Amino acid sequence: MNIIPTAIPDVLIIEPKVFGDARGFFFESFNQRVFNQATGLDLPFVQDNHSRSAKGVLRGLHYQLKQPQGKLVRVVRGSVFDVAVDLRKSSPHFGKWVGVELSEHNHRQMWVPAGFAHGFLVTSESADFLYKTTDYYAPEHERCIAWDDPAIGIQWPLEGTPSLSAKDQQGLLLAQAEVYA
Repeated sequence: MNIIPTAIPDVLIIEPKVFGDARGFFFESFNQRVFNQATGLDLPFVQDNHSRSAKGVLRGLHYQLKQPQGKLVRVVRGSVFDVAVDLRKSSPHFGKWVGVELSEHNHRQMWVPAGFAHGFLVTSESADFLYKTTDYYAPEHERCIAWDDPAIGIQWPLEGTPSLSAKDQQGLLLAQAEVYA
């Protein structure tokens, strides 16, 4: 497993060791012991989620104010541009973002710690997106930051206008949103 730091040190890109030949490939998508050793983190993952989205769908920027979730995210089919935004007021990176392409071809994963908003844009015809979380989904605590907040300035690789859920269309600007201490 190769750990690649990002501009926000708590967000990590994880590249598994992939063994491939003419028949296909094999890799461990998750091994708790290896993850702990490679990242220095010891986290319980309590829920696995799977979403499928069409090209141009943008999901996010989501977070849970209470019961915050750390997320280990990856794509098993297609490709996405994946983004994490630091919402910790006490962080020197507050309001900053990092983004990376996750795809079925690069097998990369991204670790998004609790205290961050998360979102992604589907860049292939469709994408299957998987993520492990460190706490359970709690819709009563879910919040959404506007995907296009100019104060954050995410450079989405858009081709036209993204397809958004009704919830995501109601995302707040960072300046108006509840954030972490």
